[in-house]
Amino acid sequence: MKIYTKGGDKGETGLFGGERVSKDSLRIETYGTVDELNSFIGLALVEIKDYEVKKLLERIQNTLFILGSDLSAPGNVKNKSHYIPRISKLNYEEIEKEIDKFDSRLGELKNFILPGGSKSAALLHICRTICRRAERRVVALNNAVNISPDIIIFLNRLSDLFFVLARYENKISGIEDIEWQK
Repeated sequence: MKIYTKGGDKGETGLFGGERVSKDSLRIETYGTVDELNSFIGLALVEIKDYEVKKLLERIQNTLFILGSDLSAPGNVKNKSHYIPRISKLNYEEIEKEIDKFDSRLGELKNFILPGGSKSAALLHICRTICRRAERRVVALNNAVNISPDIIIFLNRLSDLFFVLARYENKISGIEDIEWQK
């Protein structure tokens, strides 16, 4: 299989189902941001030592491929020869359980904190902000076309998980969260 197809040489790309769209369309920007998030998770994984966090982030990376598939296949696309995976309530419920589990290992948050601390925590804060941008792009796309509400909920929970994991990484590294100074 060749890596290049030349199909995008005129600034267009294909959606699942065959529709051609401009590479700067909101849909492409949206799942491109999800892809960027996935790549930054890969970078964060280089720095994370905790096995449990690593395995969780690898599962999230796989789920982000489902999210990208969901976004690249408009809801009206029906194809009997291909299964189109979709984000569902089960995906964000799993994230909620992980948030609760890791948050229970942390001290109470009494102030806003600045992104940073350990390198792994700083990278997870970057993941959080990219996730928030992806969420904003999905909301904008949803204003133009119908997107599953599960996608928005999933990204909202996922950004919260990155915040909790960043705090957890600081804790297990013996580094205090940096409190915001008013």
